[in-house]
Amino acid sequence: MSSASYNSDIKAIVDRLPSSPGCYQYLDKTGKIIYVGKAKNLKRRVSSYFRSDPGSYKTKVLVSQICDIKYAVVKTDQEAFLLENSLIKQHNPKYNVLLKDGKTYPYICVTKEEFPRIFKTRKVNKKMGYFYGPFSHLGSMYAMLEVIKKLYKPRTCNMPMTVEGVDGDRYRSCLEWHIKRCDAPCIRKQSHEEYMQNIEDAKEILKGRTRALLTKMYEEMLRLSEELRFEEAEEMKRRYLLIQDYCSRSEVVSNVIDDVDVFSVTSDDNMAFINFLHVASGSINQAFTFEYKKKLDEDDRELLQMAIIEIRNRQSSTTKEIIVPFDMEMELDGVTFTVPQRGDKKTLLELSLMNGKQYRFDRLKQAEKLNPEQKAVRMMKEIQTALHLPKMPYRIECFDNSNISGTDAVAGLVVFKKLKPSKQDYRKFNIKTVVGADDYASMREVVWRRYSRLKEEGAELPDVIITDGGKGQMGIVSDVLRELDVDIPVVGLAKSDRHRTNEVLIYDAGDSTNIVSVGMKTDSEVFHLFTRIQDEVHRYAISFHRDKRSKGQTHSELDDIKGIGVKTKQALLQHFRSVKQIKLADMDALEKVVGKAKAKVIYDFLKKT
Repeated sequence: MSSASYNSDIKAIVDRLPSSPGCYQYLDKTGKIIYVGKAKNLKRRVSSYFRSDPGSYKTKVLVSQICDIKYAVVKTDQEAFLLENSLIKQHNPKYNVLLKDGKTYPYICVTKEEFPRIFKTRKVNKKMGYFYGPFSHLGSMYAMLEVIKKLYKPRTCNMPMTVEGVDGDRYRSCLEWHIKRCDAPCIRKQSHEEYMQNIEDAKEILKGRTRALLTKMYEEMLRLSEELRFEEAEEMKRRYLLIQDYCSRSEVVSNVIDDVDVFSVTSDDNMAFINFLHVASGSINQAFTFEYKKKLDEDDRELLQMAIIEIRNRQSSTTKEIIVPFDMEMELDGVTFTVPQRGDKKTLLELSLMNGKQYRFDRLKQAEKLNPEQKAVRMMKEIQTALHLPKMPYRIECFDNSNISGTDAVAGLVVFKKLKPSKQDYRKFNIKTVVGADDYASMREVVWRRYSRLKEEGAELPDVIITDGGKGQMGIVSDVLRELDVDIPVVGLAKSDRHRTNEVLIYDAGDSTNIVSVGMKTDSEVFHLFTRIQDEVHRYAISFHRDKRSKGQTHSELDDIKGIGVKTKQALLQHFRSVKQIKLADMDALEKVVGKAKAKVIYDFLKKT
């Protein structure tokens, strides 16, 4: 691969990256992963490597070996930390040095002792107890431990306590009991049953299952209040409020899930995109999206069934559980298909779907960048569907009025062809028949002049007209078109109370007199196009009005003299300083500046005025 193609290929990948949290993987020419990184914003982070000066010498060496980039998007930057940790341990990339010592994110352990303990650890041994996490943010983990300690006061001592030992008075209370950080089950100040109930409640919090626990605590709090046991009710309220502040653990990695494959499908008319996640020991260590070209009218279920067998063979996967988005009409020996409705498995499926959709979006952006015509056609089809137009809007026209207190009233017309401004077709209108500031009457005049002329000349008519004034101007434009017997769809852009465009209006297909909102998202590509057209016509009309007003302010009597040009005018003003002094000058003085012929014309004109 040449240097030029290498740079262009990498640049194309970087240009398509989303501005979402996620992990990126750099691959060398053999396809081996040489670096794994995390980012709050994938596009910004990866772009920083390919600046003219990427930084240190080591970074330059890394960049020189990058031949491909892969990535996976997640919901939050903390999930990106966890996924990075998992991928580094799986692939052991050459340039990732910080995690090669095997260091991992911490967990919270609840031991399987008769009097369980709760503490932080980095070593996971399921024989020892139940593990919750990992926690990418140490502050949130310590906050969680603090909540549990305040709520349930689990013991912190390391002695191997047993019920038999407690009954035999083998233990003594420690300082934790005296400073009220432990309820001393070791000396029977707290029963074993009560202690174990506290541990079970703590597990529910660590699992994130707080809703039922909060309901139970609230009911208990009300019961204690009714029994006038206010001190106990106050203690229950304190616990209730602490749990409400609970911050749940991340969803990228889970100790509840062992080894599973996750498949999801996203498709369009011609292509299907199958995303595959492989989870081992609760950690995602593989994430790929595969493309399948449709040959017949295969539905998503058929495509996914074929892809599961092929991808599992290709990846040598032998997991006994496969998570899928819908019921499968297939069986594999010893394999269970799961369609999750909630919990960690549902989260994994949503993550897979998100990555599949992002991959499809990236491929579409890549194709449209190589062929801009394709993007224009796609967006015109989207506009046609959204606005219920009879045909694709190849030609769009938009009007806007401009005046100050009714003076120097003008209007502007902009034309977009294939969704791009066609400036040679822009038109300016001086309002001729309207006195004062009347936008509706001005719009009526301009629309009549525009389309009566196009109709008379047999010229091309627009496929849709956009008005900048909401329902009122839509009605004016539609009335004029009916009078002219011209059939052109009319669309309105309505503004909110803050004068920001927030709605696209059309005529109801079932009732031609009723105007309805399209319900278009304000962050969609089509909505952004409409606001761009709106901004362009507003700019054009304002510029025309400003130019006209400026000319009016600089007009003088010299401008009305036929045969006197700009240079002659400038010479006179430079010599005499003002029009008043020019009027007072005699023929000899004028002849010395502009010559005999022009002096006579100027002298005769000014004496008449």
